Amino acid sequence: MLFILGLKGLSHPETAKRGMHLAEFGMMMAIIGTLMHFEIVSYTWIIIGLLVGSTLGAAMGVWVPMTAMPQRTALSHAFGAFAAALVGIAEYYSYTHGFKPLAELGQIKMGAMGFEIMLGSLTTTGSLIAFAKLQGLVPGKPLVYRGQNIFNMSLLAVTIGLFIYLIFVPTAVIPFYVMLTLAFVFGVLLVLPIGSADMPVVMSLLNSYAGLASAATGFVLKNNVLIIAGTLDGFSGFILSILMCRAMNRSITNVLFGAFGSAATAVVGEGAQGEMREVSIDDIAVQLAYANKVVFVPGYGLATAQAQHAVRELAGVLESRGVTVKYGIHPVAGRMPGHMNVLLAEANVPYSQLYELEQINPEFPTTDVAMVIGANDVV
Repeated sequence: MLFILGLKGLSHPETAKRGMHLAEFGMMMAIIGTLMHFEIVSYTWIIIGLLVGSTLGAAMGVWVPMTAMPQRTALSHAFGAFAAALVGIAEYYSYTHGFKPLAELGQIKMGAMGFEIMLGSLTTTGSLIAFAKLQGLVPGKPLVYRGQNIFNMSLLAVTIGLFIYLIFVPTAVIPFYVMLTLAFVFGVLLVLPIGSADMPVVMSLLNSYAGLASAATGFVLKNNVLIIAGTLDGFSGFILSILMCRAMNRSITNVLFGAFGSAATAVVGEGAQGEMREVSIDDIAVQLAYANKVVFVPGYGLATAQAQHAVRELAGVLESRGVTVKYGIHPVAGRMPGHMNVLLAEANVPYSQLYELEQINPEFPTTDVAMVIGANDVV
């Protein structure tokens, strides 16, 4: 119930903080309940894990700058997915090496375990590649080669084939580790063809994968909290991916099969007709001084320049002159879902001035000045 209320709170900026606290409290109650319900042989490793995780989380929260928030989110997805994969691997190892009765490893449990490991593994490497692209460790442009989609689909088919085989023959250890390796490799190949500009959709999709892997972990461990939380996370992330793809006039299959950045991507519309005219800062100042309504359209360039505070200051000057100021937020502006909302909130921009794509588009015919700040890729 707390997870659902938290998710509901996150649907609006004014209730987002309360929603986050509700979800945090729900997770804390789930952890306490799990530790009290199951017989714990030793709390040593649990305490060590809590200390290490809390230290890393606090350090990342304090020292990671707002401009690096997409990279930090990608790492979080990798951590969560890797944890799910490790749980599945440990469970399989315990059955195949005599720590648990092999007779209990039925088809349903092996199916949930294999799904958890496969999805968790590809999400781990996919998230790490997303982090590397956003951090500049790997070229941000799409990395494509001849026959890429055919090779990726063949690799996925072999991985799924091994997964199905393991459901009927769960004791086949070698096919298990081959499936595990192929899943790790597929995660890399899935994200490499995707350019940095399309990362918001990828981040949302990877979040969905991590959530579904956690839900599968819940089935393996017979933990209802993991099932509920993972399912909510998985489906909300998948729905968000679909909505962002629609805003970009793309198909979700482009994301699923790593087709972003290739020649096969959908055409988003006809190019704008007109003549580009370069203007000076003085010209812009005059236009802003005599404007009645100004719309700011922020993008990733705003984040890299850390210009959100300067924009907020300019907006304050305009508002003091009686100008109506609004912000148009494209769903995929930036490098992660909600990237612009986070940056503008840091600069104390009122939530009431933030408008989504469908809300702001009808406003442009009556707008005197539209300032596009580092968002040419989404305009």
